[in-house]
Amino acid sequence: MKFRRKSSTPTEPATPETETETVAEETPAEPAQLQGPYDADSMPPEAAAVERVDLGSLLLPPVEGLELRLQVDEASGAIAAVLLTAEDGALELRAFAAPRGVDLWAEVWPQLEADVAQRGGQSTQREGAFGTELVCQLGVTMPDGSQGVQPSRIIGINGDRWLLRATFLGRPAMEVEAGEAWEQVLRYVAVRRGKGAMPKGEALPLVMPPQARRVE
Repeated sequence: MKFRRKSSTPTEPATPETETETVAEETPAEPAQLQGPYDADSMPPEAAAVERVDLGSLLLPPVEGLELRLQVDEASGAIAAVLLTAEDGALELRAFAAPRGVDLWAEVWPQLEADVAQRGGQSTQREGAFGTELVCQLGVTMPDGSQGVQPSRIIGINGDRWLLRATFLGRPAMEVEAGEAWEQVLRYVAVRRGKGAMPKGEALPLVMPPQARRVE
């Protein structure tokens, strides 16, 4: 998966004498792997240099091979979640307000575990690169009307007054190698909390960029 860097300075029009040098300036080396997710207000320079799509509370890197979609709540019209999708899986992202210094994920994952059980599914805990994860199996109705199982893997990352919840679907939820590639996408994400007071657990607002696709 390839990430883009922000263009630093405008380049001069190419001339026969400078064409080779100009091309080299326009194709910078890939940035080193980052170790986010980051707070948008306190990113290190190497993280800030990565191009991102501004969705309000979430800033996501354009990644070759992934399509950006937005889940919209039909009742309110508000954007509920962001999806990065590919043929083999998807990554759903949601950000929430949290008190400073509170491990909100430790409060949230038992609630998610109980919700999966109430809906007839199964979940197990495991320790991953970001801490405690939930690996879930939930029954779903397929497009042809048959019954199937939707695997998912839910990760929570506590930030500075925010919680980022990432849900991997499809192969990234089931296969270690596929999951590691998608986790690298998560490490490039930045969260913009905002300065105002918000209730604990309230969803941070998202906005729609022109290139996004709505998912009802």
